[in-house]
Amino acid sequence: MSEKKSHKTSVGGQALIEGIMMQGPKGMATAVRNPQGEIITEYHSVKHIRDKVKFLGLPIIRGFVNFIESMVIGYKTLMYSAEVSGMDDYDEENLSKFEKWLTEKFGDKLMNFVMMLGSVLGVILAFLLFMYFPVLFFNKLNEWTSNALTNFQGLIEGFLKILIFVIYIAAVSRMKDIKRTFMYHGAEHKSIACYEAGEELTVENVKKCSRFHPRCGTSFIFVILIFSIVIYTIIAKIFPQIAAVRVLWLLLRLLFLPLIMGVGYEFIKYAGRHDNLFVKIVSAPGLWMQRLTTKEPTDDIIEVGITALKAVITDNPEDDEIK
Repeated sequence: MSEKKSHKTSVGGQALIEGIMMQGPKGMATAVRNPQGEIITEYHSVKHIRDKVKFLGLPIIRGFVNFIESMVIGYKTLMYSAEVSGMDDYDEENLSKFEKWLTEKFGDKLMNFVMMLGSVLGVILAFLLFMYFPVLFFNKLNEWTSNALTNFQGLIEGFLKILIFVIYIAAVSRMKDIKRTFMYHGAEHKSIACYEAGEELTVENVKKCSRFHPRCGTSFIFVILIFSIVIYTIIAKIFPQIAAVRVLWLLLRLLFLPLIMGVGYEFIKYAGRHDNLFVKIVSAPGLWMQRLTTKEPTDDIIEVGITALKAVITDNPEDDEIK
């Protein structure tokens, strides 16, 4: 690869099962290592709704739209990586007779139903943990203190959400399979950091780069949590009667969630272009959290990250600079 200067890039990706997905000027590609040890690279078509409906591409609005699209794309590429990596075959070998009968009888329909059910239960669990429980806990705590904490509602609920998130990530990061996925997450960041530094994409160069990146999804979540504390505190001041009613307060929080995501998305884009004190302060918790969500990758995992990145970049760095 020709010599390159350091630059900020819009290239991003996601860790998969034994693989990495990258998006860049050439589109989206996945690199997944199969059971034979080969790295299988595949290009995937991406149709962004914001390209069809210009309104959905406006600042703030595009943040929530991008989040939904990322969830859909992430799910599809994750299922693809499970198939290529041989995880599906492993699961089939460990099925009970009844499970094999269900699979033969209903096939993909059963799998789709199970995955849909799992997604629904995941959303419900997320709502309970990050929306309902903090509100319930604050209400009880405020009652015990004779409403002395009313003015700190947004701050306390936000702190609880951050605490729950940190405990959850710390717990799952100890699981063997999740830890390996976090190694791929680290390879994704290190590969992009090497490219942004203008270094040749080799295993040795990538190994020297940082596994922490300001445009990571972990940083995005933390930015959302931080901004939610500020915004919900202001809202609670403006609508104290609504904040005092649990159901109405939950509905109001849900109503403002797309706005908070939009603001957070714009900050992440801003952070990708700037390195000032404000960016460093707001980004610090997310970068710290990446110590849990990323792990130092092995050479073979780095090779997958390099392969995925090379598949989506061009010979001209200006093509993928953050606009």
